[in-house]
Amino acid sequence: MEAMSVSPWVWLGFTAFVLSMLALDLGVFHRNAHVVSFKEALNWSLVCVGLAAAFNAGIYHWYGGEKALEFTTGYLIEMALSVDNIFVFLVLFSYFAVPPALQHRVLFWGVLGALVLRAIFIALGSALLQEFHWVIYLFGGLLVLTGIRLLLHQNSEMHPERNPLYRLFKRYVPAVPDYRGSAFVVREGGRWLATPLLLVLVLVEGTDLVFAIDSIPAIFAVTKDPFIVYTSNIFAILGLRSLFFLLAGVVEKFHHLKTGLALVLAFVGSKMMLVDLYKIPIGVSLGVVVALIGGSIALSLLRPKATEGAPVSERRAAQGS
Repeated sequence: MEAMSVSPWVWLGFTAFVLSMLALDLGVFHRNAHVVSFKEALNWSLVCVGLAAAFNAGIYHWYGGEKALEFTTGYLIEMALSVDNIFVFLVLFSYFAVPPALQHRVLFWGVLGALVLRAIFIALGSALLQEFHWVIYLFGGLLVLTGIRLLLHQNSEMHPERNPLYRLFKRYVPAVPDYRGSAFVVREGGRWLATPLLLVLVLVEGTDLVFAIDSIPAIFAVTKDPFIVYTSNIFAILGLRSLFFLLAGVVEKFHHLKTGLALVLAFVGSKMMLVDLYKIPIGVSLGVVVALIGGSIALSLLRPKATEGAPVSERRAAQGS
């Protein structure tokens, strides 16, 4: 199906809406740093999902059911893959002992950076696919390999101190050893110094960059329409912060979720590689994604781990040096 004919004003209007939502979030609801409660996270999650549903209703009205299904499938894939980010955020916040009241600030600026990175990646991916058809096989192969790797290494632990960004930051960026309120940088002794909060933000952005390499090709398996790819990505990212605070306490119980995510990646990758032989209907793709993600969550709840490991918060509360 051909890409929608979307006016530049619609693109600008959507971007302005997203920026106004972020400004409202930081400037009004989170002007003062505070611990995000479960109720607040639930309300924001419902708002984000409601806005995405309302937007999709508009797509259905003006562009038809096929495009609405593409948006729904892309949105669900991005939301599912973003859950993997939550595991990483939990480790980072625990490792660097980020105070709960400051976690929203890190995620806010992390999301803002992610929006810019995703827009760049989507523009590049769309241009490549339009110019070079063979790139679709490259994207598909990358997703299949990523799914296999996730299946084989889903129980491996993350070590932030081994991250190249961590080492570069520690080596070249002058910093203070402790947090200074909600500041990312402070001025002391006539020079600017980074706080640990800035290091955490850098690692969060680096994490999203890695995940974008998987998630952007994944949604191109669903649709090559730049507007659908962009908007479904943005709505999923907007809901990531509230989803983190909503699931932070229970996400480790979904121990089969990574298996479901790995199978989703392998499925959409295979779909891309088979596109010239057989085009899997978008309704079938939506059903497979829902079945894999929903099934992995249900299986996790029905068959909990016999012995749960120590919570992430207890693995390491001290900062790395």
